[in-house]
Amino acid sequence: MPQILVAGRIHEQGLDVLKNAKGFTFEVVDEVSRESYVPLLHKADALLLRTQPLDKAAITEAPNLKIVSRHGVGYDAVDVEALSARKISLCIVGDVNSRAVAEHTLMLMLAAARRTVAHDQALRKGEWKVRNAFETIELDGKTLLVMGLGRIGRRVAALAQAFGMNVLGLDPMVPADVMKDLNVTPATDLRQALKAADYVTLHVPLIGAKPVIGAEELAVMKPTAILINAARGGLIDEAALNTALLTRKLYGAGLDVFAAEPPKSDNALFINPYVTLSPHSAGLTAECAARMGVAAAQNILDHFAGKLDRSLVVNAKAIGA
Repeated sequence: MPQILVAGRIHEQGLDVLKNAKGFTFEVVDEVSRESYVPLLHKADALLLRTQPLDKAAITEAPNLKIVSRHGVGYDAVDVEALSARKISLCIVGDVNSRAVAEHTLMLMLAAARRTVAHDQALRKGEWKVRNAFETIELDGKTLLVMGLGRIGRRVAALAQAFGMNVLGLDPMVPADVMKDLNVTPATDLRQALKAADYVTLHVPLIGAKPVIGAEELAVMKPTAILINAARGGLIDEAALNTALLTRKLYGAGLDVFAAEPPKSDNALFINPYVTLSPHSAGLTAECAARMGVAAAQNILDHFAGKLDRSLVVNAKAIGA
């Protein structure tokens, strides 16, 4: 009887899928941390994983592991090569979170542009006159650079266009004619695109250790620009961003993800008044959490039933699936 380890609390609808499945047992670890689930890997045939790291050392602790099902679509924190070496499938949930993450991206853009958090705090202190600073800005008529035009990036582009924005797209994997069909202007040079953009939002993977947006990239952006990251931590050099905001070389930022998660309480961005923060919650609406939980659980059941959708297996080619 396969044993499923659920590493991190998932939506009740996802747990119901496992409860109603015959021929399986499962264990849930509520805490989302590496330390909480690794000691239990030795008895797991399947792992349902939230955002914690899954490194080679952890995989070594799981002699019976046959499948890892990510509760999401990203897998930067997973050692795919180590899984493939053991012929262990790594699957994702497909297009269940794009609408939630895209909405959150627009929320961060609006919150940063309208100084929502700062004005809320000021009003609660009786500072009504903060409204007369005329410091907030609009989206309408502005240029948005979308870096990465996958499902989420495309939905962000469509929502931004509804706000009257002009959209640039930077994605070497998406042909120019496809971008034009999306009413997106193709961009090929990062520096030139950053110079032209009033808003920049990231929807790309992290490849290697070097941030996509570091001090050099921030230096070419407009001082009136806003930078958003609801994709994955490490894409932005957080120290360089903090400096750019405090020296007013950049107007604002919105971050849902961090290089280290959870970030330490002394993170300098926590006291920076020009950045709006959220706790990696873009894809955790009630609706999206239910969809992700159900899909992640179903992937495991489908694997053991021999009917897992190959398009959801990240390392299908490497393991000959």
